[in-house]
Amino acid sequence: MTSTNARRAAIYTRISLDASGDGLGVTRQEEDARAIVSSRGWEVAGVWSDNSISASDARKVRPGYDALVKAYDAGAFDALVCYDLDRLTRQPRQLEDWIDAAEASGLALVTTNGEADLTTDAGRLFARIKAAVARAEVERKSARQKRAEIQRARSGKAPVKGHRLTGYELGGRVIESEAAIVRRIFAEFLAGGAVHGIATRLETEGVPTRSGRRWNPATVTTILKNPRYVGRVVYDGQVLEGVVGQWEPIIDSADFDLVQAKFNDPARKALKVSTARKHLGSGLYRCAECGGPMKLKGGRSYQCLGHVSRLQAVVDDYVLEVIAERLRQADASELLAPEEADLEPLVAEAERLRSRIAVVDEEYMADLIDARLRRDKVARLQAELTELDGKLASHRTGSALGGVLASPDPAAAFLSSGLMAQRAIIDSLAEVRLHRGVKGRNVFDPESVSVIWRGTD
Repeated sequence: MTSTNARRAAIYTRISLDASGDGLGVTRQEEDARAIVSSRGWEVAGVWSDNSISASDARKVRPGYDALVKAYDAGAFDALVCYDLDRLTRQPRQLEDWIDAAEASGLALVTTNGEADLTTDAGRLFARIKAAVARAEVERKSARQKRAEIQRARSGKAPVKGHRLTGYELGGRVIESEAAIVRRIFAEFLAGGAVHGIATRLETEGVPTRSGRRWNPATVTTILKNPRYVGRVVYDGQVLEGVVGQWEPIIDSADFDLVQAKFNDPARKALKVSTARKHLGSGLYRCAECGGPMKLKGGRSYQCLGHVSRLQAVVDDYVLEVIAERLRQADASELLAPEEADLEPLVAEAERLRSRIAVVDEEYMADLIDARLRRDKVARLQAELTELDGKLASHRTGSALGGVLASPDPAAAFLSSGLMAQRAIIDSLAEVRLHRGVKGRNVFDPESVSVIWRGTD
């Protein structure tokens, strides 16, 4: 029979890693703890457990431990049994909380390898030494792991622990299905796509993320800014200069640098408004009569005031199919013009101009120059930057086309690409001119849409 003065004992079990996933480790700890409770004539007030959860990091959530603390605060038990002190905690600060509890209310803390009496000086000294040794062991292990990670990074090897990068397995092997998504994101952004728009299209199309969560602008931005996609080694948030990654790059270095230049553009930071087009042919198609750009009016028709008005849906469908058919031809790979110019000097010059604009802004904020001088300086630098961006524009559209041509099925890749990439590819391959439709005819006439291939006589 249990004494009316018997303590109410809480049992806490934990192992850091349950490799088998069967929970037998915590089960054995509970069996040993129950034997201790029974031998002392106590009652089991409850069992709290954290299976395969480390206690080394105080920031890591341990649901069982947190529930144990709440139960004690609620007066649910006055004795605590665990396999060993380092199963309960490896944090000296957490241990002090239990010592305070023992001093204040006489909490009995028992381990299956002997009683740790926290109500005595000797017992508290033993517990503190035990916790300090456990903490030192954790810190030594962490230091060894950090040295190994640094050595691995300096040798150019891909990480083998932590969260894997979209497009790669841990260790650096390319996952082609995910790599295609990464290439698409870069191509669409270089073609003028907005980060928010790219994320929206991927989500709408049901394209899976690495984690299975929803696409959002932050996810797309993280991909666009990660240097590992071009074979650059990153450690502790910094690129290790002079170290070449021992894995296959997914993105071309010049394209990556262009993306970073766009992100660092002061004008982009100041004007956080998307300028991305929302319709395939708006501003891209031309009026066959005056040569002016066609604009979408009323949400249904491309119009050139006083000349041509054509239904958007049927024209877009026709243009997409004409371009796709061209990409199905055996000589489609020849559509990509060879790289003639070294883009690195252009990218570097663009970055220099953006840095100068940023300096001018800092001078203005520090009251070193007035508003008029700032405006004149920025206008001059911005004019140079605009001219430079024009020189880079052909490469940006070529990047979108190159990504499609690298696919096993270029036509399918084009048709599944985002809006901005499709616009860039159409613009790089052809000029689309819209003619007047025949009045009274409701049937679409392909002859009323001219697709004029670039580079042909």
